[in-house]
Amino acid sequence: MGPKCGTTGLLMMFVVGFLPYVFADYQGDALFSLRRSLKDPENVLQSWDPTLVNPCTWFHVTCNSQNQVVRLDLGNAGLSGSLVPELGNLHSLQYLELSKNKLVGTIPPELGELKKLISLDLYNNNFTGSIPTTLGELKSLVFLRLNNNSLRGRIPTGLTGLPNLKVVDFSNNNFCGTIPTTGSFARFSAKSFENNPSLNGPELLGAPFSIPFQEFLLKTVFD
Repeated sequence: MGPKCGTTGLLMMFVVGFLPYVFADYQGDALFSLRRSLKDPENVLQSWDPTLVNPCTWFHVTCNSQNQVVRLDLGNAGLSGSLVPELGNLHSLQYLELSKNKLVGTIPPELGELKKLISLDLYNNNFTGSIPTTLGELKSLVFLRLNNNSLRGRIPTGLTGLPNLKVVDFSNNNFCGTIPTTGSFARFSAKSFENNPSLNGPELLGAPFSIPFQEFLLKTVFD
């Protein structure tokens, strides 16, 4: 029995010691999938080497003390291409900063799996499609900036249930329908939604219609 216990203990030490590297490699796979989908003329992703076990050594990637990726800073990096669903595997991610690039395609619904996400900055790109309803599951989200893209469709009402949401910017897109005004959206001004030609004014509780957005802007300015 003695030798067996000793072997088991040694095996457990090996497994526990190996787990952080397995986890880090899993995150590295997700990030390298992103790199493969992007064009990087300025070589800002040159350090993203898939042969390295730990992506925490890569530039523009920040990790916590447990080697979990918590921040991705690629704003104004000259990148083009599209996002990948594998980003949803970065379960400890808190900040996803991809603004001021030339990114295209849709916003992956898998971003709704980033339960610890605090800031999602995708503004000043060329994203198309609609806002994934899965973003309504990001209960830790404080900042949501999607302005200056080519997004369309309705603003998901599920976003109004995000308890910590403090800043949104959906301006300069092609959203339609009405502006939600319940929940966290009660605190946002018309400026957060301007320059969406097909977007109507705020939902009127108990009324079957909404006012045109331009009229809403005038009322906001002069009331």
